[in-house]
Amino acid sequence: MDKILMGHGSGGSMMHELIANHFAPAFGMEGMFSDAAVLDAKAEGRLAMCTDSYVVSPIFFPGGNIGELAVNGTVNDLSMVGARPLYLTAGFIIEEGLPFDDLVRIVSSMAEAAKAASVKIVAGDTKVVERGKGDGIFINTAGVGIIPEEVELSASRVSPGDRIIISGSIGNHGMAVMAERNGLSFDPPVLSDTAPLSTLVRDMLKRPEGVCLMRDPTRGGLATTLNEFARETNLCMSIKEELIPLVPGVRGACDLLGLDPLYVANEGILVALVRPDVAEYLLEAIGKHPSGEMAAIIGSVEAEPAGAAILKTGIGGSRILQMLQGEQLPRIC
Repeated sequence: MDKILMGHGSGGSMMHELIANHFAPAFGMEGMFSDAAVLDAKAEGRLAMCTDSYVVSPIFFPGGNIGELAVNGTVNDLSMVGARPLYLTAGFIIEEGLPFDDLVRIVSSMAEAAKAASVKIVAGDTKVVERGKGDGIFINTAGVGIIPEEVELSASRVSPGDRIIISGSIGNHGMAVMAERNGLSFDPPVLSDTAPLSTLVRDMLKRPEGVCLMRDPTRGGLATTLNEFARETNLCMSIKEELIPLVPGVRGACDLLGLDPLYVANEGILVALVRPDVAEYLLEAIGKHPSGEMAAIIGSVEAEPAGAAILKTGIGGSRILQMLQGEQLPRIC
């Protein structure tokens, strides 16, 4: 099996062939070999931009791999501010010795993910580092999108009585990576939920007046996201334990490993604070999307205790959800 060799930076002949024969065709970038892309910015609305780096270990996991995760994660970051994702860049830090077939598989999955999200990868960079310095491959992505004029997502729009909607089951991505990392198997298998949320958000924002704030609960999971909402709004995020979507495989894996699913990472769901008068409409709209089949209204925004996230348990008690200190599962995205 061919391996990525050391001694070739982005200007080396090997890298030029790699770009010309694999990256450019996969991403629809034929003929584009300058260091910067020239984009059409003629669009009405506000510009949104984000960047993120992906160092997940292992690079292939049940339900996905680092390539599609890098595309979906950046698409979702743009979507959470109400933007329509348009363009991505991709930078690759490749470790010497990475099997060439693995790289081709990753690039192919990125191209498929970009197509599914209707975004274009327009620029990139490749570097090779010494064996033992890169853990296979790291990917950095940046994204650009446009926020339509009618969309205004802000903590200042959140009020007591607003509903908390989650678009799918929690903990799938983190437990899929954890299982693969530790050689564990579950029946049914736990698969990562990595997916682009751009079309789901587009459907939600057909009623832009009803959506106040959104976030994808990645590192730190649902509990950390609710704490972020609480701190940004100085209101209380109150959820009911029995309403939280959780598939049996994730519940069983968390019980086995002593982990709290409320703090496990997700990569294909969102949490939204929405007006009560449109909550059922939005829930129905989300439920029609492939990524929203397990969507649920899991709680509401309350005035007190200000700045707190509260879990109401199935036995009638309440539990304060703290912000996650550190990470339960490192190298998860």
